[in-house]
Amino acid sequence: MSTNASQTIAAQVAVDVVKKRKNIEKVDVTIVERIQQDWIIRGTVPIDMEGHSWAERFEVVVDPKGRVKSVDFALL
Repeated sequence: MSTNASQTIAAQVAVDVVKKRKNIEKVDVTIVERIQQDWIIRGTVPIDMEGHSWAERFEVVVDPKGRVKSVDFALL
């Protein structure tokens, strides 16, 4: 499997996990990088806090086999 294909698959895995956990449709991926064997996918998702729109940052770590190792969320 090529690195580009692996990168695309890892990003899609991350997007699917974030969509499911946050129950949203819009996910903005900003960075996909490889650190050692794992893919680190970072981005933002829109959230509504008491009628105000905010962005929440996420980071998903995906291993070379496409399994999610960790998911972190933080308000911006």
